[in-house]
Amino acid sequence: MYLYIETLKQRLDAINQLRVDRALAAMGPAFQHVYSLLPTLLHYHHPLMPGYLEGNVPHGISFYTPDENQQQLLQDLAGKQPLHLSTGAKGEMPITGIYSMGSTSSVGQNSVSDLDIWVCHQSWLDNEERLNLQRKCTLLQKWCVSMGVEVSFFLIDENRFRHNESGSLGAEDCGSTQHILLLDEFYRTAVRMAGKRILWNMVPGEEEHHYDDYVMSLYAQGVLTPNEWLDLGGLGTLSAEEYFGASLWQLYKSIDSPYKAVLKTLLLEAYSWEYPNTQLLAMDIKQRLHDGEIVCFGLDPYCMMLERVTRYLTSIDDLARLDLVRRCFYLKVCEKLSSEESHHRSGWRREILSQLVKEWGWDDEKLAVLDNRAQWKIERVREAHNELLDAMMQSYRNLIRFARRNNLSVSASPQDIGVLTRKLYAAFEALPGKVTLVNPQISPDLSEDNLTFIHVPAGRANRAGWYLYNQSPDMSSIISHQPLEYNRYLNKLVAWAWFNGLMTSKTRLHIKGNELCDLPRLQELVNDVSHHFPLRVPAPTPKALYSPCEIRHLAIIVNLEHDPTSAFRNQVVHFDFRKLDVFSFGQQQQCLIGSIDLLYRNSWNEVRTLHFSGEQAMIEALKTILGKMHQDAAPPDTVEVFCYSQHLRGLIRTRVQQLVSECIELRLSSTRQEPGRFKALRMAGQTWGLFFERMSVSVQKLENAVEFYGAISNNKLHGLSIKVESNQTPLPPVVNGYASEGIIQFFFEDTNDDRGFNIYILDETNRVEVYHHCEGSKEELVRDVSRFYSSSHDRFTYGSSFINFNLPQFYQIVNAGDRFQVIPFRSQTLTQLCATQPDNDNGDFQPRYQMH
Repeated sequence: MYLYIETLKQRLDAINQLRVDRALAAMGPAFQHVYSLLPTLLHYHHPLMPGYLEGNVPHGISFYTPDENQQQLLQDLAGKQPLHLSTGAKGEMPITGIYSMGSTSSVGQNSVSDLDIWVCHQSWLDNEERLNLQRKCTLLQKWCVSMGVEVSFFLIDENRFRHNESGSLGAEDCGSTQHILLLDEFYRTAVRMAGKRILWNMVPGEEEHHYDDYVMSLYAQGVLTPNEWLDLGGLGTLSAEEYFGASLWQLYKSIDSPYKAVLKTLLLEAYSWEYPNTQLLAMDIKQRLHDGEIVCFGLDPYCMMLERVTRYLTSIDDLARLDLVRRCFYLKVCEKLSSEESHHRSGWRREILSQLVKEWGWDDEKLAVLDNRAQWKIERVREAHNELLDAMMQSYRNLIRFARRNNLSVSASPQDIGVLTRKLYAAFEALPGKVTLVNPQISPDLSEDNLTFIHVPAGRANRAGWYLYNQSPDMSSIISHQPLEYNRYLNKLVAWAWFNGLMTSKTRLHIKGNELCDLPRLQELVNDVSHHFPLRVPAPTPKALYSPCEIRHLAIIVNLEHDPTSAFRNQVVHFDFRKLDVFSFGQQQQCLIGSIDLLYRNSWNEVRTLHFSGEQAMIEALKTILGKMHQDAAPPDTVEVFCYSQHLRGLIRTRVQQLVSECIELRLSSTRQEPGRFKALRMAGQTWGLFFERMSVSVQKLENAVEFYGAISNNKLHGLSIKVESNQTPLPPVVNGYASEGIIQFFFEDTNDDRGFNIYILDETNRVEVYHHCEGSKEELVRDVSRFYSSSHDRFTYGSSFINFNLPQFYQIVNAGDRFQVIPFRSQTLTQLCATQPDNDNGDFQPRYQMH
């Protein structure tokens, strides 16, 4: 046994050294400098070194002594001042070990790879010490960035995995969604930079289910010394819930880095396909280590990942995704096999890739296209985006089927699941007016030299609207090309071109459609949009994704396509300077707002456009803007009005700005105590009432004074949430305070006469349905409604019938003596939304209750 363990230790050290050498060889001097120095910067704590801060900061790595190169690098860092560093006691120290993990040292590491480092520490550190160590790591992270290297540090308590603890949803953490799978990735990819060896490698695969007993026997025999090893525990048994959460997390990451995430997403899909008899990749690597395969390419974690995914996709005959995953792998490795200068280069990574490409039967043309990705333009990028999206959605559908097959109760916290699904929804949902962003880290530059906007009026062979070409406007080149994009309205095309990076300050703009918009007006619009909407904004926070979306940056674009003032040219216009009302102008009481386009970015970072035209454009636009602001929302960060009228431009812009600001203030400051807030508007000679309620804003045309005051008193009397009409059903006042746009809400109210219960249902736009004297079980109703909404996952597309991620909320109205209260409806079934299966193949639920 002793000789076997000693042999294993030698193999472990050999493969670790091989990985360190590979990690350094693949990168430039800055990376090599940082990678070599980081252990010393965590081992020592000195004012002349990066990462220093006052206080009780844990430092010192167990069983670590810097080598001569590291000591020299440290001295170079301090300059001429000598460093008097105490090496401290040998043996146990606060930091157990420093390990890089992920793609570092694998074939997947390339010249721009970042660095993920686990700082494993003793479990006896107190909260203050942990906090100070985290602060030190944050300072070191900033220093690394200043050196040109992106590093993420993760503090890992050595008992974290034994106690099944999880992090929170953050930039790199997976929240409550995975546990064993994170350990699996660590065990198969970890490179020991300093500190203790990893004990898990010493336990044979057949002893994994008796991990702790086997380890104790090694200690008892004196073959291993307990304090010399990092022991994070065995891999244990994987639950179906963890697969679900981890796969959802990978889909979440795929939104921002699709090529990077495809391989991991498909690995998890392969794992779930083998479930419950899954052999984790870390176990494969350990088996090969025990079998003596040290230098073999098969020990490369990225190659083994590709091997496992290939086996899975081949077995289900999914050749389309197999080709995609090979291309993703090739792009990740980033060795351009087609370039002339690279033919003279050699190296283990290039050797692996050449061998694989030969096996795949790729030709030179395919290699050239992939190697030229930095020059890809919109057509190829959109093709790649759609392909990646198809692959991700297929993974999502398979994931939902897996959840159903295993009768899942999702293990991730509801908040994490809510955040993950909201981000998927915001990125992938396709809606009319939503600007689809097609270039998530696919190509660095989509800018075009020429963009031509062509308008086709109604009655022609092509459908009416605007067409965008990346050509100059000579008809021969236009005719021979397909348009890049079509929309009925110019604003949407300009927004699409701007937010996808096609349009820059150097792009030459052309327009054919002067009857609606000429070139100067188009250039003004592009200038306004580019100045007020930055292309890159911080990613939405988990809190923002968990909350209803709110408008953040709003542009109101007035008279871009229809400008009533253009008719004033060479005409005598009679109006009273004392009554300059742009909404009812002059003797004809004409509305000078002919069209309004909205362009806004919300708190989920979606970009949306909307168009309104005609005399009521202002009213419709106002109602839409205000309807997208729930009463407790934060005001938009910016509200800009762009006006493109030929005449009275400043007056129109100012009046619209005043009106919108006033209405937003009324919407966001109205309360339940003041349900009767309203604003009367004169528009094209007619009076309209805007009624500001707790749950929404309604509009009513008011023909005369009797109707006007009647509408106000009716509104005050009922405190209603929908359009003011005589046949409205009153809601219990307590419901008003809980109404929230963007989710479906069910309120149960028991009746006094024991004739069942009432149900008040508010949909996503707070429209009300009321059912009186319902018979049957509330539990069954909740279960069936939840089942219906969760089954809609199976209808997941990125077309018009996109999945509704907002599962219904259920409440009970209770009498608390002197007043009524709303409390969450308690049901055992609510925690198992994914567990229920539809009663028929269509996913429809069969009601077991009656409504009268």
